[in-house]
Amino acid sequence: MYACRKVLPPPMSRRELLQRCAGGFGSVALTALMAQEKYGSASVAAPVASPGVPRPTHFAPTAKRVIYLYMDGAPSQVDTFDPKPRLTKENGKPFGLKMEPTQFNNIGNTLASPWKFKPYGESGTPVSDLFPHIAQHVDEMAVVRSMTSKFSEHTNGNYFLHTGNGQQGRPSMGAWVYYGLGSACEDLPGFIVLNGGLIPPGGLDCFNSGFLPASFQGSVFNPNDLPVANIRRQEATDALQKNKLALIRQLDQGVVSRVGKLDPLESAIANYELAYRMQMAVPELTDLSQETATTKKMYGLEAETKGTATFGRQCLIARRLVERGVRFLELTCPGVGHDRWDQHGNLKQGHTDNAQAVDQPIGALLTDLKQRDLLRDTLVVWSGEFGRTPFAQGADGRDHNPFAFTIWMAGGGIKGGSVYGASDEYGYKAVENRLEIHDLHATMLHLLGMDHTRMTFRYSGRDMRLTDVHGQVIHDIIA
Repeated sequence: MYACRKVLPPPMSRRELLQRCAGGFGSVALTALMAQEKYGSASVAAPVASPGVPRPTHFAPTAKRVIYLYMDGAPSQVDTFDPKPRLTKENGKPFGLKMEPTQFNNIGNTLASPWKFKPYGESGTPVSDLFPHIAQHVDEMAVVRSMTSKFSEHTNGNYFLHTGNGQQGRPSMGAWVYYGLGSACEDLPGFIVLNGGLIPPGGLDCFNSGFLPASFQGSVFNPNDLPVANIRRQEATDALQKNKLALIRQLDQGVVSRVGKLDPLESAIANYELAYRMQMAVPELTDLSQETATTKKMYGLEAETKGTATFGRQCLIARRLVERGVRFLELTCPGVGHDRWDQHGNLKQGHTDNAQAVDQPIGALLTDLKQRDLLRDTLVVWSGEFGRTPFAQGADGRDHNPFAFTIWMAGGGIKGGSVYGASDEYGYKAVENRLEIHDLHATMLHLLGMDHTRMTFRYSGRDMRLTDVHGQVIHDIIA
């Protein structure tokens, strides 16, 4: 259509007319509802275009951020933080309880732990010889021995651990925290995954935003000098890059203003702008030249054992990230030359190698956070996706066990030096204060000042939440 040799803008389509009118009347109703406390405070409203803006909590938090130490493959609870003398007494004998079907059903006899346990700290919490450095911090830790999972297979177990649902496609706990609280850092994502080399079974969907806007998905960093691809600009000058980004922003916002609010498009705009700011922040973050030689040695950056230096760098960068206001960090395991903590055979060598890779760096991280007065409001969580059997798989391995496993939490309002829950005398099933992953998620959100039943996102006709319709806060481990 032409007039005065100028192209007229296309008329509004019927779809756009209905969309705008419906949205307009809905906005009038929403304004009235949001003025009422019982509706306005029922969920978290997260501005999609500004995901990094800090948002108010439901109540005063004791933790401002989370460092999640993910032990991929499932460490054995009876070889780490849940000693069972009866396994030693009955080593090599037929197992004394009724056994459930296992993942591989190559069932052997009762298998004692190859490691000794001894008490540490004023609390006297017992820890395996696998973790001499972590053991020094038991008085800051709450050890939970009654965690369970609904899944005994790695991929579904990982989805359940990370998202509260055993199926692919739900938002990760890190995405939920970022969505609910925003970030205190404008130049870095609020949810970062430090990849030590082993992305867990289930892949990157373990860190996805699911039905939340894409701005809240986890950003995967590698623990090296260039942790993110394309972090250096390709344009000749900074001014040229700014001009290109300004044009992209203008074009995108023109579409938004014409057809109404589009979450995916606004998320893309926000991600472009964040990526630009990261070009300055990330190189400075990974430049460890300002760290003292003592600090680098403490974290194990000079260690010769395989994986220690890699995980040590991850832990040191994690400390630097929380100092900069990043809200949720997850660290994945480094490669140690064979499988992750998933020892279906050769238990002694496998667990020894994995423990040597992470023990010194985690001990250093806890020490460093405490010295800098960051542990007080930083929640540190250590866990796998399930546990392992107290009886052998074959002769010298342990199969998957979803019926009881051990995790620990430190800092951020946790009651240090405490032990919660119990497994049976073999370490096979939880028998006291049995917990599920939903309870862990509810407790993490509670420490961050969020009521897990109120932090929701409207999707597919209902208010969705990380804990679904489950979850109880574990008040006994909160200081």
